[in-house]
Amino acid sequence: MIGIRTAAKGIGTVVLMAALAACGGTDGDAKRAAQDLEVFTPAQIYERGEFELARNRGDDAAYFFSEVERLYPYSDWAKQALIMQAFTYHQAKDYENSRSAAQRYIDFYPTDEDAAYAQYLLALSYYDQIDEVGRDQGLTFQALQALRTVIEVYPDSEYASSAILKFDLAFDHLASKEMEIGRYYLKGKHFTAAINRFRVVVEDFQTTSHTAEALHRLVEAYLSLGLTDEAQSAGAILGHNFKSTEWYEDSYKLLTSQGLRMRDRGNNWLAQIYRQSVKGEWL
Repeated sequence: MIGIRTAAKGIGTVVLMAALAACGGTDGDAKRAAQDLEVFTPAQIYERGEFELARNRGDDAAYFFSEVERLYPYSDWAKQALIMQAFTYHQAKDYENSRSAAQRYIDFYPTDEDAAYAQYLLALSYYDQIDEVGRDQGLTFQALQALRTVIEVYPDSEYASSAILKFDLAFDHLASKEMEIGRYYLKGKHFTAAINRFRVVVEDFQTTSHTAEALHRLVEAYLSLGLTDEAQSAGAILGHNFKSTEWYEDSYKLLTSQGLRMRDRGNNWLAQIYRQSVKGEWL
């Protein structure tokens, strides 16, 4: 993660804070003194932002960094202040403003050394809101898109490996949501609706940790509908790819208790997947 930069070398902290005291003696005072900042250098205003950040006053810190950008828009200090705005807002969980600042940085300085970090912060502004399964899945898709950009555009950056990990976790999250809905339908005996959800996991999220359970739930749902070919085919995939899991054991007991075997039967979509997987073309 980006460090808090050292701003004005040689400017004493005590002298600087005294000079800026009129612009922020108490919380909120800083935002009422914009006109007073024009007498200070960008380095001084930037360092005041760092000072407020160190005191965990994120709102005031973001304000000072934004003033550097406003008063000295074409300076190197404005560039540094912009990335620090994105960082500060993210620390304060103000994800919308963090995303806005990060996007401006990417737009203005796409080749700068901190562009990768700005893109990573933009991705985090979505990712950090999807921890709960019940949240809007639109955030997860946006996080995946932004994380993919970090991975593809900045593959050699220090943020690429973290982006890959978070991408996998976000992808797993989408599968988790499909499983949650599918279980709900299965419990309510809405078997066709449940099958549609579990099929999405098997076909679109086969690299996630939920695939084995999805196959087992398909065995349950298809047996409930009397579709034994599909149930046996789902079991065959479990036996081929997930034999060491509890889901294989459960499906094996369920099928054999009805005199059925784990094998591909017919020409249904699961049988086709099984034949592909045996040839090494699936998973």
